[in-house]
Amino acid sequence: MAIVAEAVRVREPWLRRAWRDEVGWTGAASLQALARLYGGGLAVRSRLYAAGIFRTRRLPCPVISVGNLTLGGSGKTPLAEVVARIVAELGGKPALLSRGYGRQTRGVQIVSDTDGVKLGARQGGDEPVLLAERLPGVPVVVGESRYEAGRVALERCGAGALVLDDGFQHRTLAKDLEIVAVAGRSPWGNGRLFPRGVLREPVEALRRADLIVVTNPSGPAARSAVAATLGRLGARAAVLTASSEPESARAMPDGRVEPPAALRGRRLLAFAGLAAPEGFTATLSAVGAGVAGFVEFPDHHAFTLDDIESLMRRAESAGAEALVTTEKDWVRIRETGMPGLPLWVLSIRMSVDRRDILVEALARVLQPSGARKPWP
Repeated sequence: MAIVAEAVRVREPWLRRAWRDEVGWTGAASLQALARLYGGGLAVRSRLYAAGIFRTRRLPCPVISVGNLTLGGSGKTPLAEVVARIVAELGGKPALLSRGYGRQTRGVQIVSDTDGVKLGARQGGDEPVLLAERLPGVPVVVGESRYEAGRVALERCGAGALVLDDGFQHRTLAKDLEIVAVAGRSPWGNGRLFPRGVLREPVEALRRADLIVVTNPSGPAARSAVAATLGRLGARAAVLTASSEPESARAMPDGRVEPPAALRGRRLLAFAGLAAPEGFTATLSAVGAGVAGFVEFPDHHAFTLDDIESLMRRAESAGAEALVTTEKDWVRIRETGMPGLPLWVLSIRMSVDRRDILVEALARVLQPSGARKPWP
């Protein structure tokens, strides 16, 4: 799955055009052939795990996975934050595990522990660092092997439960609860397997899920459509919904925290490196910001000084009084340098409807192993 993420990063603009059927027949046919090979590889991998040739190992603690079925944009990282908060409320002493995509280090690294954040985005990855800053006191550990990262979290960070960010496709570590985030506006993308589409696995993989969380649905019909798909598959997962809401706006470089309404009426040049940037621009519109333009970068983009200078020129040309970006992008851009114009950082939080169902599922998992009841 790391190869998939790297392939998207390198060819992201062209791939996204292909997923919208905006490339020629030759390119589409080539991607479809590669998708068949990719699907065959997934099938072989599953058979090897089923035969015990590839091993799934268990750690002596509850393990909760938060993942998705598509390439980015489903809100899995904000959902992982929600899950970690609930586990902490229930007394579970959580640690968050991530691969740490985009980092320049290898192996297992402790991004944060109970004493605070230890690494920046270049060493730990942007999403792990963001989680570490939003969850003070909760250890965040990155590693290519979630099993080895989990061992470090238990042995060196004192964790009592593990929450995997982007763990649905990860099979080396046994999991007690599979939570899958599904984008409400486009649950399965174009319905095709990577690289012809955005699916990391066939939709049938949802049979492994325990809970489905439909994020930012446009209305009740979005949840019903996902539930209908699960019904056709014979999947047993309960279906919840969740929404991302603006939480605060920080003025940089001083870090002054204002309510999101502080952006209302301001003429801003927005920029972001996200898998689904349309959600960010929609949020800016919802808070009343005057978006003078939007500059899109690849997901997990490593900002350079040239990027900052280019943003400054674009802002001045558009008559923008300031720049605005996401927390995830701020984690990366601050390691490069501050632009000359004021910069606002918009923070969002995820709110889960029927939170009681999620709490109940997590409480069952956190029971001693002998007392656990199957879910649901």
